[in-house]
Order: sequence, then C-alpha cells, then structure tokens
Amino acid sequence: MSLDTYLDKALADGYAEIKGEGKKERIYYLTADHSERWSDPEEKIRAEFWAELIYKYEYDDPKLIKFEVKVPRRTPNDLADLVIYRDEECKDPYFVFEIKRSDISDAEFAQSIEQVCGNRASLGAPFCGSIAGLTRRLLRFDDKQKYPSMERDRNHLTDIPKRFGKPPEWRFYKNKEGQDLSAVPREELRSAIRKCHQTLWEGGRRSPIAAFGEFCKLVFVKYRDEKNPDLEDEQPYAFQRRDGESSEDLSKRILKLYANEQEKEPGVFTEKINIDPPVIAQVVEHLEALSLDRTELDTKGVAFEEFMGGFFKGDFGQYFTPRELIAFSIELLNPERKHLVLDPACGSGGFLLYALDHIRREANRRYPNHKTDARQSREHYKYWHDFAEHNLFGIEINEELARVAKMNMIIHDDGHTNIVGHDALDFLDRLTILKPELSPNKFDMILTNPPFGSVVKSTEKGDSYLEQFDLRRYLNKATTDTEPDESTQSERNAKRGSKAVKARTSIKTEILFIERVWSYLKPKDGRAAIVLPDGILTNSSLQGVRDWMLSHFQILAVVSLPQFAFAYYDAGVKASIVFLRKLSEGEIVPDDQPMFMALAENIGYDATGRKTFNVTVESETPEREKIECHSCDLFDYRVYFEWNTSNPKELGWSERYREIIPNTGLVAQWREFQRDPSPFFV
Repeated sequence: MSLDTYLDKALADGYAEIKGEGKKERIYYLTADHSERWSDPEEKIRAEFWAELIYKYEYDDPKLIKFEVKVPRRTPNDLADLVIYRDEECKDPYFVFEIKRSDISDAEFAQSIEQVCGNRASLGAPFCGSIAGLTRRLLRFDDKQKYPSMERDRNHLTDIPKRFGKPPEWRFYKNKEGQDLSAVPREELRSAIRKCHQTLWEGGRRSPIAAFGEFCKLVFVKYRDEKNPDLEDEQPYAFQRRDGESSEDLSKRILKLYANEQEKEPGVFTEKINIDPPVIAQVVEHLEALSLDRTELDTKGVAFEEFMGGFFKGDFGQYFTPRELIAFSIELLNPERKHLVLDPACGSGGFLLYALDHIRREANRRYPNHKTDARQSREHYKYWHDFAEHNLFGIEINEELARVAKMNMIIHDDGHTNIVGHDALDFLDRLTILKPELSPNKFDMILTNPPFGSVVKSTEKGDSYLEQFDLRRYLNKATTDTEPDESTQSERNAKRGSKAVKARTSIKTEILFIERVWSYLKPKDGRAAIVLPDGILTNSSLQGVRDWMLSHFQILAVVSLPQFAFAYYDAGVKASIVFLRKLSEGEIVPDDQPMFMALAENIGYDATGRKTFNVTVESETPEREKIECHSCDLFDYRVYFEWNTSNPKELGWSERYREIIPNTGLVAQWREFQRDPSPFFV
C-alpha cells in the first residue's frame, strides 16, 4: 500500500480498518471502539484528520481521542465529533472538534463554530475548532480574562499544539519538514476556489465579476508570498493568520503585502483591495494551507478552467471563447517556442494559456524524464517558462477582465506582465508607449475572438481614431446596419483592392480588429486565427472588407461553426474561425491558390453546454484511474480520470487532465491538405 496520507499510515499500523463494499462499507476505529459509514463525506474528512492528530500532532496514544462525545447539556443527543483528552480516563477534555464536509457554505461554517464553542464550554476544554477540508478555524479559551467565552476573533489559534505543548506562533514555514505548504488535488483546489468566491460575493453584495476581481488580487498576494526569494528556509510564510492575530491586524498585513507587490510591478494591479477585514481573514483561511506554486499545472488548469467556465456563463459570456474552439485553433496553427504570440482581445486569457499548454506539452515530449532527472527538470522548466514570460502578450479593454487574465497567467507560472489593460484599437503609438513590445509587424501568431456587434463611432472617438484604419475606405454605408446603402454599386463593380469614394463615420469593432491583426503580424510569415461573424464572409454589403482582406492576407482556411457555437454563453451569432497569413509587400496570391474549407457540426458541446464527444474507454482500473478518448469533428482528446470520493455530489470519476491527440479530426485533414490539396477538390 502506498502510504500517501496519514490515514494510509493509520490503516497500515492497525489503528483502523475499512470493511465491506458499496453502501455497507464502514471504517472501524479499532483503538476507539467506534465505527461509521464510509460513504459519508464528513467521515472521510474526520478519518484523515484523526490520523493527522496521531502522526503530525503526536497524540500517538489514540485512546486519548474519542468520537461522538456526549455533551452535558439540556439538548438531548448533542454530540461532539472528536475530543482530545489529557488523561486515559477521558475526564479532562483538552481540544474539541466539529468536522464538516469541505464544500459547506460560509453560513454553515459559522454555525459550526458556534456549535463547537458551545460544546467546548459545556465540556470545559481550553481549545476548540471546526475542520472543513482545508478550511480550519481554531480558537483558544485557555485564559478566561484574555479570552472570554464569546470571543471569536482575538483568540484565533494558528495551529493545534503538538502533544499538549505550547501553541505555535505560525502554522506554515518554508521548507520546514511537516510544516510546509503542500500541493493539493484538484477537488480540494476547486472547493477552495468556490469557497473564496462565495465569501467575496457576500450574498450578492458584489457582482460576480467584482468578486472575482478581488479574488485575483488575493491570489496574487498568496502566489507572490510563496515565490518570495527573500524568504529563507524555516521562516514563516506571510499569507497566513498568526497566533492571536485579529482579523483587523491580519487585514492590515495583507494590504501591506499587496502594496509592496504593487510597487514592484505597478502595471499588474492598479486598484486597492476593497474588502472588509473579516472577509479577508476568511479568504486567507480558505487558501493558507494550499500551495499554488507546488500544485501541478494540470491540476490548477482544470480547476480554474471549470470555475471560469461557470463564471463567464451569462452576463459575461461575450468575453468567453469555448475552450474546444481555442484548442482547435492552436492545434491547427501549431505555435512554436520561438514565436511571439498576441491576443488583442484576450478576455480571461484563454488563447494565451492554451498556447502555453501547447508549448508545455512539447517540453514534456522533449524531456520525458523531467520529473525524475534534475537536469531535464531544469531544461523542461526553462523551455516553457521562458515562452510564458517573454513570448505571450494580451490586450484587454475591460480592466477587470485584464486583471483576471493576469491572475490566470500568474497561476500558470507567469507572463502576467505582458497583459495590457487598454483598447487594442487605440492608436498604435499609444499602445507601444504602454508596452514597447507591442510594436507593429512583430508577432508571429495572433489568436483572437474579437467582440462582435458593437460600433465604433467617430462622434464618440474623434475623427482621427477611425482615420488610422485603412479599411475605413473600403466600406459601403450599410456596414453598421443603421445607415443607407449609398455606394453598394460602386463596391460591386470595384476590383480587388479598389477603394470606395466616401470614408465611414462608424464601423463595427470586428471589422477594425481584422486590420489591427494585420498591423501586428509579421509580413510573409505571420499567421492568425480569428473568430469572425459569418456576415463578414457572406454579406454583399461587406464585399469591400473581403476585398481588403484578400489584398492583405492569404486566407489559409475557413472552418464554419454551428449556429449554437456561442449560444451557451448568450451569444447566438453564426461564426467561423478564419485562418490567415499576412502577405509581404507586393505579394499577390494567385486566384487558383487552394483554400481549406470545412464545416464542423459536432464541436464537443451543444447549445446547452452539454458535452457531445463520442467517448471510448481506452483503459480503466476500477475506482482508481481511467483513460478515455473523446472525439468530435475538430479533434480527439485523451482524458485522464482519477476516482474522487471527497465530494458526495460528484462521487466517481474526476478529470485529472486532458490532452489533444495529434493529427485527429479536422486537424488531421488540414495537415493532409497542406501536404497535397488536390484530393480535397473535385
């Protein structure tokens, strides 16, 4: 048996055993003469915590720990979940615990605190605490003058004393054996993220996006604290609550840490943290025990991805590109480590993160022993991390979303300083001032899903704003669907590259983004994947736009998406992914140049967001691990699962990570087309 957890050790040492199957499976605490149903999620948390008390906190005489202790109160059948006693006769209670499942709400957790405080008072113990997965709150009442029975803030206890010793000042220390932060499995990370967002949402006091913005700031502080190069071994981390520290004092310390990081990188987060001290304390409580740095990138990626998907459903759907479409675009264009990559409408950073993941998978192939070989590990890290830090760039007009993208990059190990919160359609020299690297004709690859439907008007932005765009002169008067069609005939009669007589005074943003993509791409070799509404490709009134595109780009491929592709995110526009190459000066594409055209019907999900992959099980070890192949028109995924028992609502298989199987679906057809396009045409 692999002794990965404290409970594994307890089972191996004969302190407990698990018997039976299915609903009849039970855990027997042999030293306490107690048994419980093992399918209960709270029991799993209690069992692991009980074993932690024995091995980590050295209460290694398990007879000192009692289960379901009757509390002497008027309320009948009032039981304390776990009690540590000083004596084997169990007459001198020391620490009283209430155990809850990891996904309980803040209100339920607060209720459990009151319950355990009441149990402690009735039993006469000096310490108590509530345990809900990674979230713990411990309180001390060992000095009645200093800590009256109703105190809940200034009597904070950082950690459980070892073997009746002195309570420690801090709980977590850098590289100190048994007291360092550790990586967490995906379910625990998901649970922590959910609880943080619920805490910050404050029952509707903040909008979801405002709550998420505050979450990003605190995650930034947490991550930078873990990565702090000035923190020496066996020194305490700063992102945790000190013994006896009030929420007010903790809040001041966290705000100071945030201000220090803002000074180091003034462009990352410009606004102050706008949260009350008790709320900051609660978020610290949810996050302090986990290591964002040590948790695997795949684990972090899947956990944050799922959370972001639900978060952007509804009001913010226009900012979210379904991940299947992003993955397909990147797989088809196949970015390389040397490429400079830009998304000028980056939203939460999806295209950039998937480009990073693509390079990371390449690093895995180049350095297959990176987890065991120190040299390979260094080379592997440098291979993808240099790309993350120096080659990925994003522009996002919405400041809150830019912050989300920065946080996403931080969680995935950097690149956040290359996210610029600004209007990507602003004058190019202004963007270059903000970020010198954002200079024209520089980027090897642009991947983007620009906003559809909104109109840029010269009356709002000024005449010079639209005048910077050459495309303005290729449009007829019907482009915004609000003005009469005055020059349609001249457009229809125009040859490729000819210009309309009258310049526009208002243009849709998606049209301007086409030219902005062209401005940033390298001539000759620069390629782009851009999601465009089908109107640009088919409407007769937009022939001028197509003329401009054909004179500035080689159209490599057009993949038509179903009507419902964006419906789940409240955007029902029929769209296609258009793949382009920027032409060099004077280059003309022959009229008979082949172009890859495809229609994708099964894109992995339907209008409700339900997954529609065709699933084949490749291998399975029951209640341990499973590998499946998920196929759609775009490509095939290989999905790795592990058995999850931590959440009763999601009991069963839990996705660990997924990877695209190379050369499958339309990606394979595209590769064949590149080698020889002739079989694709009749």
